Amino acid sequence: MILRKATLEDIPLIQEIAEEAWRPTYGHILSEQQTRYMIPMMYASEVLQNQIEIFSILEIDGEGMGYCAFEQTSETEAKLNKLYLRPSVKQKGAGSFIIEQISNQARSMGITSIYLNVNKHNSAVEFYFKKGFIKDREMVLDIGNGYVMDDYVMRLIL
Repeated sequence: MILRKATLEDIPLIQEIAEEAWRPTYGHILSEQQTRYMIPMMYASEVLQNQIEIFSILEIDGEGMGYCAFEQTSETEAKLNKLYLRPSVKQKGAGSFIIEQISNQARSMGITSIYLNVNKHNSAVEFYFKKGFIKDREMVLDIGNGYVMDDYVMRLIL
């Protein structure tokens, strides 16, 4: 497994993995209408072009199997904006590998904590607890069109 910086050429791959991962992850949480609203809002080519510098691609045996978006937000904090995997590699150490890699990167940057938002009903909440994250607070974010994101903000102290 390797985690490499994404390039503009990876945008179709990120979009493909998002399409593959979203419905299994959120199908029991979000309506299909909300999913159809959120995917283009977050994964349109123009959006990804503007954010590509914070994306990394997880490759397993040379094949793109996941991605994350990670950025420094203050002198001592960084945010894990996204972490998605193809369903075929879930529970096979890929997510743990990404957390380990970004934690190492963060430490080398002098960052002392990583935070993220995760839907309160997402099974990933348990994964993040196992990786050492704590529940920092709850947040309801209006994302427009009558939809909200009902999240926990979780934090990993490095």
